[in-house]
Amino acid sequence: MADVTLDGLRKEFDRGTIVAVDDIDLEIEDGEFVTVVGPSGCGKTTTLRMVAGLEEPTAGRVLFDGEDVTDIHAKDRPVAMVFQNYALYPHKTVLENMEFGLRMSTDMAKEERHERVREMAEMMGIEELLEDSPDELSGGQKQRVALGRAIVREPEVFLFDEPLSNLDAKLRTEMRAEIQKLQKEFDVTAMYVTHDQEEAMTMGDRLAILDGGKLQQVGEPTEVYENPVNEFVAGFIGSPSMNFLEVTVERDGSAVRLTNRDVGFEFELSQEYVTGHELADTTYTLGVRPENIDISERITGEETMTATVEVVEPIGSDNYVHLDVTPDFLARSDPSIRPEPDDEVGVDFREADIHLFHPETGKDVFLSEREIEAATP
Repeated sequence: MADVTLDGLRKEFDRGTIVAVDDIDLEIEDGEFVTVVGPSGCGKTTTLRMVAGLEEPTAGRVLFDGEDVTDIHAKDRPVAMVFQNYALYPHKTVLENMEFGLRMSTDMAKEERHERVREMAEMMGIEELLEDSPDELSGGQKQRVALGRAIVREPEVFLFDEPLSNLDAKLRTEMRAEIQKLQKEFDVTAMYVTHDQEEAMTMGDRLAILDGGKLQQVGEPTEVYENPVNEFVAGFIGSPSMNFLEVTVERDGSAVRLTNRDVGFEFELSQEYVTGHELADTTYTLGVRPENIDISERITGEETMTATVEVVEPIGSDNYVHLDVTPDFLARSDPSIRPEPDDEVGVDFREADIHLFHPETGKDVFLSEREIEAATP
């Protein structure tokens, strides 16, 4: 197996007018599963292709176990890649597809190649498909064949480029678990690209979040979820997304309040939160996750603010309560709480659950610079 290092990796297109990947530094440990996540066009697939050797970096290096492989051809790198569109040869059988990489990269005898393919097919439950052609397979079967073709090469690094995006929701969930099981069983270093933050959260040992070609944050899923370093990460990670509200810092003696007079919002910060954080008398963006919002159908006057219910979406385990605070302001509540549209409800949340993002840098001012630096290589 191998650890993977991206050292100042950069990729430009169109004579430098387009920067797809902007000086990324990332360490992936031996046997680690790292998910690279971000919106379309953020540079995640380009990054993966540079690791695979399918794209040449404009600057920077790719290292496997400390060895610089930047100038080594893709076929000579100890990697196997699984693509979004399966990339199966339509004129070859499943067996021939799975053995193709072995035939191209090793001097194994035909019988030995076929034996290894059969062992892998049996492990993945597709041994009865070996004589079929790709056009006879379902989407899930094609994906299993593509996985088997990658695994049978026994690579040191697995690279996945949104491999499940063409599957339905149920099969996607099953394949997520299967990929994780195989990766742990073979103890292979894995780099998995996806735009689906839920997929990234559930699969990765760590997440690497990209936006505009820049690495925004790296960390374990829970750490990224609970302590996003900036407003982009906070809004991108989590489903439903974090709620945002523009607030102004107001002072009254030693008291510091966050207010939004337009929606009747007023929240006094404790001295514990104020101490050590320089809050200017300006406008910030307050963030709070839907599951951290408490809805009260009986207004007592002790709430942070009141709001009018727009829509209630029951999803079984929870209710999504849409409120008129801002567009898309949402509370995730217990199913026993089910107000009617146009009802006025109380809205409350704990100080420990809020984030406050700087208007210029976008950073969470409640995190220390040390915490931000540790999460942003």
